[in-house]
Amino acid sequence: MKNILFYIFISFLFSISAFAQEGKQIKVKSDRTIKDENRFPGATILAKVDTQVYMQHEGVEIWCDQAVHYGEDKFVRAFGNVKMKQGDTISMISKYAEYNGNTQFAYASDDVFMETPSNTLRTDTLFFDRLKQQAYYRSGGTVKDSANNTLTSKIGRYFMDRDQFSFNTNVKVVNPENTIDSDRLDYFPELDHFYLYGPSTVKGKESTLYCERGFYDTEVKTGYAIKNARIDYDKRTVFGDSIFYNSAAQFASATNNIKVLDTANNSVITGHYAEVFKDKDSVFITKRALAATLQEKDSIFIHSDTLMVTGKPEKRIMKGFYDVRIYKINMSGKSDSINVDQTTGYTKLIGRPILWAQRNQMTGDTIKIISNTETEKLDSLVVYQNAFLAQEDTLKAGYNQVKGQILYGLFKDNEIYQVDIDKNTETIFYQRESEGNLKLIGINKVLSSSIKLLLNNQEIEDVYYYQNIDGTLYREIDLPLNARELSGFNWRGDERINSKSDLFRGESPPKLIKIKGIPLPEDEADFFDEETIKRIEDNKSEGSRLLEQELKDAELKESNEQLDSILPKKEIKEQIDSEKKKTKKKTSFMDQDLNRTAKQRDSITVTTLQYPKKEIRDSIKISSQ
Repeated sequence: MKNILFYIFISFLFSISAFAQEGKQIKVKSDRTIKDENRFPGATILAKVDTQVYMQHEGVEIWCDQAVHYGEDKFVRAFGNVKMKQGDTISMISKYAEYNGNTQFAYASDDVFMETPSNTLRTDTLFFDRLKQQAYYRSGGTVKDSANNTLTSKIGRYFMDRDQFSFNTNVKVVNPENTIDSDRLDYFPELDHFYLYGPSTVKGKESTLYCERGFYDTEVKTGYAIKNARIDYDKRTVFGDSIFYNSAAQFASATNNIKVLDTANNSVITGHYAEVFKDKDSVFITKRALAATLQEKDSIFIHSDTLMVTGKPEKRIMKGFYDVRIYKINMSGKSDSINVDQTTGYTKLIGRPILWAQRNQMTGDTIKIISNTETEKLDSLVVYQNAFLAQEDTLKAGYNQVKGQILYGLFKDNEIYQVDIDKNTETIFYQRESEGNLKLIGINKVLSSSIKLLLNNQEIEDVYYYQNIDGTLYREIDLPLNARELSGFNWRGDERINSKSDLFRGESPPKLIKIKGIPLPEDEADFFDEETIKRIEDNKSEGSRLLEQELKDAELKESNEQLDSILPKKEIKEQIDSEKKKTKKKTSFMDQDLNRTAKQRDSITVTTLQYPKKEIRDSIKISSQ
């Protein structure tokens, strides 16, 4: 009795084992079944008559016109109109495919087409590992998605568990708005997110972005770029440590070590924060803002708290606000604000302006410098209201001074050679012998209606007084010190800007914000890692084309070892959300002219002269009375 029970128990276990083993076999259904031991030993040939051959194994289904099935190896080779499907997640069509039930590894070739819920893939050869839930190609592929993106690359890998593509080498993305080229790109179809690695460009209708690390959201059309980042517009290029951009709004902002190169007017503006509004042709720069414009083989530098450039390339206008400082080899100045008009060649210094030219100091309510737009040389200048010119005496005994309501100056070869001052003029001049030790003759104080000064080698050489002249030449001992200065005199020589570095004198370097990075791709093991290769080689099957392939990943461009370690993806999302909010706020900020009230804006507006430059020159050539 015990023997009978033991036999029944063993038989039961064997039945369970056999059932389990049978459950792992590839199930087949075919109109025709053929055996050919000479050509296909141990295999069954399955063929279509009316309906395609059908095979199924643990969640994967295969249809084809003809198949070679190795039952013991759980291996099948499928030919002609092959379709492979895994649940509702993935389907694949090809002319040839093979599948191994032991390794759960599939290989397809010849016009391979794979479809997922969010995209399609076409390639010549595709490897599919069901255990890893990954697909891989290395001979070129094309992916299309529901967002009208077409992606091509030499190497591609699809991670089904997180719906992610990783593309490498000759990567290109084309959609109605942009074309993206990159060495390495990660794409998340469900989120419409692209991560760019290595030299990459995003080319739109109005601009081209370059970076070596970047992010782009095709749904909201915003992105973020770091590492040698720049944006190229028509005749304008913006560089920065990081660049946020919104292609829909044609807006970009750059942070830290920014540079705006404008080829239309040979200028470069630097700073540590900039905003660009393409549709408005405007650029806003702050944090140690400095503009350099090349003029007739010499550069003029303008520094202020904030610089703004507006207008089409041929009609640029630059405005500077708050503590403006300018420097040129033979001229420098300061004011509260500045306005430079490329079309007219006018530069206006507004709000306590001061200008130093050679040894002369000029002040007034407003100063206008006029350049010849063709030669780019200085042409003339006008000082409006309370004009005051001062020059230190040759032997520093005092100061030569001229004051009046309006001052006109003329330049030749960028040096001032004539000055005319009109309306209620007053002068103090230290008159010296022209030769020898330049002995002081006396101090001349004169009142007149207007004055003409002729300068030579930075010195006042001749003085002409016109109408209602009243003057006295005093001996030095006869003129008290307090009478040697005209009302309103204020020598500001210690403020003079003598070099480019003086533009930043007294200013602390700006505190730069920490640039948030873009995450490295996850450090994935090779598709053909040691475990996968061993799994395939331990389950070799007769006639497998997979074994004819080199079981090795193609060499990647911009591997993780070549990329710098930076911050996680959560932080980049926070950065982008923050920049989106700034975009809305800054648009309003620009429209409101730096948040000034109407009264404040009017207070810095100066009416342009109503007569041309030639008439200005003619008006100051006053004949001697």
